[in-house]
Amino acid sequence: MSERILIAGCGDLGRRAAALLLARGAEVHALRRRPPARDGDGIRWLAGDLTQPATLRGLPRGITGVVYAPAPAARDEAAYRAVFVDGLRHLLGALDGAVLRRVLFVSSSAVYGGHGDAWVDEDTPPAPPGFNGAVLLAAERWLAAQPLPAVALRLAGLYGPGRLQLLDRLRRGEARVPRARPYWANRIQVDDAAAAVAHLLALERPAPVYVGADDTPLPLDALYDHLARLLGAPLPAEGPAPAGAGGKRLRNARLRASGWAPRWPDARAGYAALLGEVA
Repeated sequence: MSERILIAGCGDLGRRAAALLLARGAEVHALRRRPPARDGDGIRWLAGDLTQPATLRGLPRGITGVVYAPAPAARDEAAYRAVFVDGLRHLLGALDGAVLRRVLFVSSSAVYGGHGDAWVDEDTPPAPPGFNGAVLLAAERWLAAQPLPAVALRLAGLYGPGRLQLLDRLRRGEARVPRARPYWANRIQVDDAAAAVAHLLALERPAPVYVGADDTPLPLDALYDHLARLLGAPLPAEGPAPAGAGGKRLRNARLRASGWAPRWPDARAGYAALLGEVA
């Protein structure tokens, strides 16, 4: 059977994954509350709200794979739970489980707590410090308990085209970075993340969980200083760590062993290429 994929919550990451899936011959449907105007990208856009089950009744039959990557309507626990836990349940209830071969849940490294500069991988016990990681972990665990082949991809921080907030803050001299002790920046370029999504949908016998990160966790001050130099901006002043920064280094060995490799294994080179594109 050929691939018939539904991307639920098809934003920037979803559209990049969709392009890879279309290139290998898959039929790709994409669900959003407000789909964009059709632009000849090959995606079959659908209107629906994951928090409203009645809007999901007309989904296509024969979906063989799901990428679940929605964005909550607000950054609070109720909104997260509505889309990641309840919405996932609503969507799977509207699909034919008899033909569904893979559900890929796009999760986050936010399910891990701080680990004192230690390496973190899929065998590290989750300990989410915030509501966002706690809700994502609850959704992962609910999905793993269903009689469906499911995979969770725990992504590091995304960067890439259109994700220029950090660079803009550095240019304006607004970024701050802690220097007294190391905080770690774990990153993955958005096209590498999309490639991981497409790869895991096709993998014959995937593990239940993968960490999605590049090869090179960096001390936060080393990354910020490097980017400031690329921009010709002053080095950022001492200040508190950004929300979510912590003492862990993400290890991608399981994902690499499955056959995926990042085009941008080090965010310093990835950002440099991005700056060349936007200059």
